[in-house]
Order: sequence, then C-alpha cells, then structure tokens
Amino acid sequence: MAEKRNIFLVGPMGAGKSTIGRQLARELHLEFFDSDAEIERRTGADIAWVFELEGEEGFRLREEKVIEELTENTGIVLATGGGSILSKESRNRLSARGIVVYLQTTIEKQLARTQRDKRRPLIAEADNPREVLETLADSRNALYEEIADVVVRTDDQSAKYVVDQIIAKVGL
Repeated sequence: MAEKRNIFLVGPMGAGKSTIGRQLARELHLEFFDSDAEIERRTGADIAWVFELEGEEGFRLREEKVIEELTENTGIVLATGGGSILSKESRNRLSARGIVVYLQTTIEKQLARTQRDKRRPLIAEADNPREVLETLADSRNALYEEIADVVVRTDDQSAKYVVDQIIAKVGL
C-alpha cells in the first residue's frame, strides 16, 4: 500500500476528516486539501449557500469535479465531504489514486461534534438531526467500507492518536 502516494479520508460528517487530515499531512510532509473548502474557494460561497442555490445535485456535481481534479495530484492528503462517495466515479477515482482511509464514528459522536455547526446543510435545519444522520449512515456506510483500504475509529480518540493509527496501518 505504501507505493500509493496519496491518502484520502472518507467518512461521515463529524468523523474528523478535516482535523485529522491537516495533522496527517503535516506529520507526513504532504499537501493537505479539503474538498468542501476547495468548492468554497472556487465558488466564493459557503457550502450551505451552494446547496441552497444549486440543491444537493448541483453541489454533488461540483464535488465530483473537484475530487476528479484533486486526486490527479500526488503526495496529498484529501479530506472528502461525507457524501462524496455517493458518486461511483468519485469512489473509483479515490480507490485507484490513493490509499482510502475510512474514519468511523458513532451517531452520538457526530451529534456532539456537529450540534453547533450551521455549515452542514443536511442537518443544519433538520428537526431531528439524529434521524438524518441515521438515514445517511444507512445509505453511506457500506460505500465507505467498499472503498476503504484502512478503517480507523475516531470516537473518544485524540487527533494525534488517530493520525498515529493511520500511519501505522498504512505502513508509512
């Protein structure tokens, strides 16, 4: 696995992909990208606004394009959006172009980590965020597992511990 130069982090919102990705990139001296941040940079608008204006379908098309372009790089750590794996093309690109690390977390941890975050359009206005997260987990967890080279649980773990686990499991 170590011959693949890229590390791609997948998993649900609140799993720690961005936080862990930044630290992992720093530790491995790789460049860090966050697909959501890249979409925001390119559009000049936050994700919630893109969702509101273009709907989830429009956002997913942008996300697919960003992932296609970013995964062409070498020597990067990429934190993907939680729904990026809904695209078969994105799943194929992630699998083919790097080591895919699935950051697993519980619904309870997702709720705790996202409860004050208004930048997550799928749960920001939800009457029952737990129900939304459970529905997302039902439709997405198998897709994360399908493309994962490595699975690491992030519940009750420091970012440093998770980074160390990824490095050990990937063999870097």
